Amino acid sequence: MISFWIEKLFHSIADGLIAALPQDLPSKEKLEECVLVSHRGEHDNRQILENTLAAFDRVRDRGIWGMELDVRWTKDLQPIVFHDADFQRLFGFTSMVNSMTMAEISSEYPLIPSLEEVILRYGKKLHLMIEIKEEAYPDPAYQSQVMGDLLSRLEPQKDFHILSMNPGMFEFIHSVPPQTFLPIAQTNVHALSEIAIEKNYGGITGHYLFVTGRVKTRHQGIGQKVGTGYANSRNCLFREINRGVDWIFSDKALAMQSIVSNFGH
Repeated sequence: MISFWIEKLFHSIADGLIAALPQDLPSKEKLEECVLVSHRGEHDNRQILENTLAAFDRVRDRGIWGMELDVRWTKDLQPIVFHDADFQRLFGFTSMVNSMTMAEISSEYPLIPSLEEVILRYGKKLHLMIEIKEEAYPDPAYQSQVMGDLLSRLEPQKDFHILSMNPGMFEFIHSVPPQTFLPIAQTNVHALSEIAIEKNYGGITGHYLFVTGRVKTRHQGIGQKVGTGYANSRNCLFREINRGVDWIFSDKALAMQSIVSNFGH
């Protein structure tokens, strides 16, 4: 939990600095090419919680291109859409996700959707950026089969990508080609860049300060794609559009889409 708040503080400081730096207005062509991904849906974690159907519905209904969501496993090895390893931050309880069954979570935390619910509701309507959280897999073969069955409804790369901060988690997903995988880089961007190229992944994602122009050019030069986050202000959005990244992740995707629409006409 401490790491979450450290990350949030870093993002807040970075956002404040970039938001204060004037950026050139992107060309109409670049604005039209802007592809936004809503980070955990449109939420404020007060009235609307992250990674919930309510948060995702707002993204779908406003025509955002894609959404990022997090996947963890229950005690009975069912994938749910939830970010944290426990329920403390959002619900005030310290119980662990992997200590409860799907039925128990549905009863005690009904706002948390299963991955199956999300795929059925939004698959082929939004591009799904599915982040696999790093955790132990008690039955890798079974869990891989479960994921494969759920993802079989969708077309890899066209309808979804699989993301993770630890590329080792991709080894548990056997049903999709490597181009479906996207490592999430932090300060280890150069190491993950090498891995993405070596293993022929679909590209790389990461914070806009870590994914430099050199990294972006290297991956795009070999046909891979680059995503950056989190553009939550007009100046940050314009910076990333002007840089020519392929996907722009945002905690405020609706506001960013409105900016793109207003300046694109």
